[in-house]
Amino acid sequence: MTRRSVTFRSAGETVHAWHFSPTIDVLTVDGRAPVVVMAHGLGGTKDSGLAPFAERLAAAGMHVLAFDYRGFGESGGRVRQRVDIDAQLDDYRAALATARGLDGADASRVVLWGVSLSGGHVLTVAAGEPHVAAVVSLTPLVDGPAAGALAARHHPPSVLLRSTAAGLRSRLATARTGAARTIPIVGPPGSTAAMSLDGYHEDYLSLAGPTWRNEIDASVVLSLGAYRPARHAGSVACPVLVQIADFDRSAPPHAAARAAFRARAEVRHYPCDHFDVWPGKDWFEPAAGHQIAFLTRHLAR
Repeated sequence: MTRRSVTFRSAGETVHAWHFSPTIDVLTVDGRAPVVVMAHGLGGTKDSGLAPFAERLAAAGMHVLAFDYRGFGESGGRVRQRVDIDAQLDDYRAALATARGLDGADASRVVLWGVSLSGGHVLTVAAGEPHVAAVVSLTPLVDGPAAGALAARHHPPSVLLRSTAAGLRSRLATARTGAARTIPIVGPPGSTAAMSLDGYHEDYLSLAGPTWRNEIDASVVLSLGAYRPARHAGSVACPVLVQIADFDRSAPPHAAARAAFRARAEVRHYPCDHFDVWPGKDWFEPAAGHQIAFLTRHLAR
């Protein structure tokens, strides 16, 4: 398996990525193979569980470009640990342009791959990019209001109130001083964190790589409530795979199913929760296998 570091620019900042090269030429045509562009979900970094997915795809004959958003991991950015949805969408677009120029990559067979929050991002970006060949959206967060309603079912009201208050304080602090207030990305049940459901703390930490920080601008709890990438699903023209965790307590499965219907997507269901499709969990192999089968079918020439 060949992996090398790559950097590119997005809005004047340096974005750091890993390029995984294909290890077989089953999808190579005239010396060029498809390329998959991937990024993590909420507060994630490329060294926190993305590599096993990338390695499986590379072993199936695809290039993979896995990158860190600006402000996270090894990427640049003066403002750190802040989820700026518009900026992350721009980072995906910059990564697309970079992927098309990779040595040995087929610019006409570029795939967008996203998980959780970025599972919604890839639908938004693909809707405005007519030359994307396929989309993979794993346990996607596609409807902020639906996610808020789901959170209200699984969290005590006091936890939600504290998180909302922290988000408001962060926005006020940013407006006054430019310095945001932060909360943990993931914490134990009952704690003030972006994610605090039972088991999530252990699940996320089991994936965490050396560049990952358990810290995020608290205003994320406010901005996610207004994010509705499902609205763009009907405008995606390429083949789409949506992979749904049926017992997902974080990304509402019914909202993902509705978005998949609008996108005319192939849908795969897994009887598990949000983190159970990740490496080391029971449903990683089925999820990765379905991605390979879907992409091989649509990218072969």
